[in-house]
Amino acid sequence: MLEVRNLHASIGDKEILRGINLTVKDGETHAIMGPNGSGKSTLSAVLVGNPLYEVTEGEAWFNGKNLLEMKPEDRAHEGMFLSFQYPVEIPGVSMTNFMKAAINAKREYEGKEPLKAADFLKMMREKRKVVELDSKLSNRSVNEGFSGGEKKRNEIFQMAMLEPKLAILDETDSGLDVDAMRIVAEGVNKLMTPQKSCIVITHYDRLLEMIRPQYVHVLYKGRIVKTAGPELAKQIQEHGYDWLKDSPLTPPCEGGE
Repeated sequence: MLEVRNLHASIGDKEILRGINLTVKDGETHAIMGPNGSGKSTLSAVLVGNPLYEVTEGEAWFNGKNLLEMKPEDRAHEGMFLSFQYPVEIPGVSMTNFMKAAINAKREYEGKEPLKAADFLKMMREKRKVVELDSKLSNRSVNEGFSGGEKKRNEIFQMAMLEPKLAILDETDSGLDVDAMRIVAEGVNKLMTPQKSCIVITHYDRLLEMIRPQYVHVLYKGRIVKTAGPELAKQIQEHGYDWLKDSPLTPPCEGGE
């Protein structure tokens, strides 16, 4: 599904990613951990096409297509989704209208007719149940006045509506209490299928106990320095990252092996 090779990226004159290699296959869940400033959020931003970042070297392929040649909106239409660490508010735009526009833009890209109003509302009702999102929130402006937990649930609700092939969750657990984290994690788990994949970016192993990845990667100073199974997250939780500084690089993850 996703193949990243020797990816370098900068913002301004500062290089942040210094040679990322990562393979994510269909149906896999990967976790990316690392200290602040290591490049985790930069990687997610580069993959979805944030124009603030410049790719200076390397390749990224998504289902056989050159990701780096696609516009951000086309990457989304092709099936990429990013759940933000800090979801923004969009005053004056209702959740219903926002989601309807997003769904129909994707359908237009795929050569399909716009979704009928009745079918769209039925879909919204079904998907809200996945993350236990209050129906009243869909009539309010996007994220306006939402609590932190509601914003994160709303992100997973959008994910449920758009049905991406690859979901990137950028510190979705940030600021969530245990109950909200459980609801978000259960929502993600319900949406996973053998054809869909997920990259979870997090600092802690709490979320990874609920969303169980097959692979955990440690990003340090712009490179993936360690790849292992879910036990790596527990080691990091117990010992921090210092013990990895002098450890030899593990081979790039090839997923599914």
